[in-house]
Amino acid sequence: MNEFIIKKSDIKDLDTLQNLAIKTFYETFSGCNTQENIQIYLDKSFNENKLTNEILNFDSEFYIIWHKNNAIGYLKVNFNDAQTELKDKDGMEIERIYVLKDYHGKKIGFLLLNHAIEISKNQNKKYVWLGVQDTNYRAVKFYQKNGFNEFDKHIFKLGNEEQTDLLMKLEMLF
Repeated sequence: MNEFIIKKSDIKDLDTLQNLAIKTFYETFSGCNTQENIQIYLDKSFNENKLTNEILNFDSEFYIIWHKNNAIGYLKVNFNDAQTELKDKDGMEIERIYVLKDYHGKKIGFLLLNHAIEISKNQNKKYVWLGVQDTNYRAVKFYQKNGFNEFDKHIFKLGNEEQTDLLMKLEMLF
């Protein structure tokens, strides 16, 4: 049996997704942002109403990765108008890949990324794109190592602070 299982999520997973989203975002960004800005972002982005709408959106999909019945990370992908920027029918956005800190270095992010790429291939998308904070060097290097190239930048608002995200793209080869 596989040690890690990725399962598509639905509304019954709301509490699990909300807990994972809050914890993983906090673990990832609390060290380089003020507590006030982190809290503003968490309250706005991961409240029950917003997550419910995201889960129920036909053009978004969530996946949770499980290890021994414990949710350890998640993936969110967007198609069509659910994409945060490009909204291109030929592309798919990876809006979120987050893994609990205790599982960093165990290739969980790689498993989630590969799952997203498979989804994109199954949907016959021409490319996959994402945004990643320009100072999140570990994530930028991870995506570069996996074939993503920077193609633009945009402003990401975290609480009361504007930050820069690199937009990165992986062209699909069929």
